[in-house]
Amino acid sequence: MTNIKIKAVDIYHAEKSISNEFYINHFKDQGKDISHFLEIMGRKDRFVIDNERENSLTMGIEASNRVLKKAGLTGKDLDMLVFTSQVPEYVIPTNALLVHHAIKGKENMVVYDMNANCAGMTIAVEQVSRYMMSNPHMKRALVVGSDNLSLLSSPEDTMTYSNFGDSSSAIILEKTEEDTGFIDSIVDVHSDTDNRTCVVYPEKGLSQTIKGNGQGKSMLWIPFDGRFVLPQVYKMFEKVLERNNLKIEDIDHFCLSQFALTLLQEIQDHYHIPEEKIIFSGDRYGYTGTSSPFMAFHEGIDSGKIKRGDKVLFWTIGGGYQLATMLFKY
Repeated sequence: MTNIKIKAVDIYHAEKSISNEFYINHFKDQGKDISHFLEIMGRKDRFVIDNERENSLTMGIEASNRVLKKAGLTGKDLDMLVFTSQVPEYVIPTNALLVHHAIKGKENMVVYDMNANCAGMTIAVEQVSRYMMSNPHMKRALVVGSDNLSLLSSPEDTMTYSNFGDSSSAIILEKTEEDTGFIDSIVDVHSDTDNRTCVVYPEKGLSQTIKGNGQGKSMLWIPFDGRFVLPQVYKMFEKVLERNNLKIEDIDHFCLSQFALTLLQEIQDHYHIPEEKIIFSGDRYGYTGTSSPFMAFHEGIDSGKIKRGDKVLFWTIGGGYQLATMLFKY
């Protein structure tokens, strides 16, 4: 039976590390106390771009080169390349095309960008896995997730400015006959008037931003309680487990959205999941958007917690909102 396995994963993050102390003092000068907020989000440090050299594209290229080296491959060994970002450096040409050039990919490759906001990389891995299973000519694919979120942050906004980090993750998927790899997934979209406009960029739309001489360059973020998604999350988990004859106890590790530590803790408490099964990396990297669950996945592997043969459940949320749950046997 043909399966799609995760051959390798690697990451790259901005060089400058900033601790909570900087943001606490920054907002204290504005008369705001964000100490409790940072505890809720689970932040300690984050890496933020502070130079003119780096952006979502350069981080994606670096992560791609790292994962290729780790896997012992070159760009010529790939049949597909998907770049996911909600802060793409370019709209034309695709960033994927520029990554393809940087890694010296071969001519006959499927190459494109995809944006599903913070759910982008998870949905891309899901779609690429399913496509590879149905296409006999696809042996290997590279999926890259990269967000320069600090670029959109307002120094007056506690959520975006103190919460975001800049990073990229790259993963190589490979066709195999081994009993491992992609198991199943569910992607749901939920759009309603209460939540679809809570997070917007550009605030007035691209056309009005350009015509208005670049007004509204920061992300609009209207505070909301992310716990409203949990009933739907539980339904997704239970559905994907049930149709694969699995129970929550059968999952070895959970690589979930690193948006807020409290969300992970509520999921953990709901299912009585042991602490060691929940991978949290948001205290080191901040919230990194599209790469978020894969930063945790890399952390789990790098720390020795996640091993070959382990069943891993990925979950994340994208603005609007859309939810993605995915099961892999690593």
